[in-house]
Amino acid sequence: MSSPAAVLDLAAIRADFPLLGEKVNGQPLVYLDSGATSQKPQAVLDAEISFLTHANSAVHRGAHTLAAEATELFEDARLTVAGFVGARPEQLVWTSGATAGLNLVAYSIGNASVGRGAPASAGFALRPGDEIVVTETEHHANLIPWQELAARTGAILRHIPVHDDGTLDTDAAAALITERTRVVAFTHVSNVLGIVNPVVELVALARAVGALTVLDACQSAPHLPLDLPALGVDLAVFSGHKMLGPYGIGGLYGRSEVLEALPPFLTGGSMITTVTLDEAQYLPPPQRFEAGTQPVSQAIALAAAVRYLDGVGMDAVHAHEKALEARMGAGLRSIPGIRLLGDAATGAATGNGAATGSPERVGLWAFDVDGVHAHDVGQFLDARGVAVRVGHHCAQPLHRRFGLTASVRASSAIYNTDADVDTFLDALSGVRSFFGAGS
Repeated sequence: MSSPAAVLDLAAIRADFPLLGEKVNGQPLVYLDSGATSQKPQAVLDAEISFLTHANSAVHRGAHTLAAEATELFEDARLTVAGFVGARPEQLVWTSGATAGLNLVAYSIGNASVGRGAPASAGFALRPGDEIVVTETEHHANLIPWQELAARTGAILRHIPVHDDGTLDTDAAAALITERTRVVAFTHVSNVLGIVNPVVELVALARAVGALTVLDACQSAPHLPLDLPALGVDLAVFSGHKMLGPYGIGGLYGRSEVLEALPPFLTGGSMITTVTLDEAQYLPPPQRFEAGTQPVSQAIALAAAVRYLDGVGMDAVHAHEKALEARMGAGLRSIPGIRLLGDAATGAATGNGAATGSPERVGLWAFDVDGVHAHDVGQFLDARGVAVRVGHHCAQPLHRRFGLTASVRASSAIYNTDADVDTFLDALSGVRSFFGAGS
């Protein structure tokens, strides 16, 4: 299967990413770790440098020319990035990343639970016996904040299990999400399995019982056309560095009525209207959640990343990466001793459920090599110029579900090619024999 070269000019795209021209260990770089962090096109690097060189100033805090220009660029970036996910600018809160966004939501709900905020905030308060539902596939960033919130409020944390093929057990979800459920937090795309979860179905279950939905869109925003309002989620987070943008910037999307009712988490300058020595009044969203100095140059660079992705077209990006995913999956299945996680053919494990068919995926596969530790596989590939991820990928419970402590993960992006996949597969085919674990 070939990638749709007629849709994407891959030579031109790759030329936009300076780091892809580097060599690693004397070999041309094959970068298959975009699930951890993506490479940045020159346009993104230029946007940040241009701001810092020509317009650097604090936003929302000055009346001089540079401050006004910086503020305009900053808010224009919000408009651009919000539009990328189908939102209005007032529905997008800048954060330092998805982890910060998820903690913001969890701690804000915690503040509501102790009586802080406007009268409408009381609707988010958790009490002992209330329930928070997550899934077995969550990144630690969408698990630990809810563990902490449950511990602080007396709520009970429950999880939706996965089938042996990595798909969510939706029958279990329907049983778990009840009148006691107050929050349902789940990933759009698993960072280990690459499977696109049934967002609309989970939102419907949550909405039927009045529960708040929180979506982790880190692994979907760079790879799929994304319209968060159309998905119906109440809140969602994404991370700039996974979508061709810089580090230190992310977004929290919220339905307007939800953001307006949530109390703030971080407090200080830039998020207030009136302050006395005894109390403070807060700005409306999104500024209510943006205390202190903001990631101005990073937001502007993220907007450049979004414009780059929009210029290519997210439908074309998805089609290209879907072809890479199919090529990689077929190649991995052909190598003896490879067990794919989230794959009906090779991923069987002791647990619940039979294969449920072929779910929608992004271009990401995690796998175990029989007889060879994941870290050894990673070092073997790295010596041949192939960069992959090894470890538990911040998803220890999911690895434990499949009887593993670590796996190898290869993840593609807009700039990867069939040749990248083939080089990776060719190198991987020699791992077991090199370590004396098989032919």
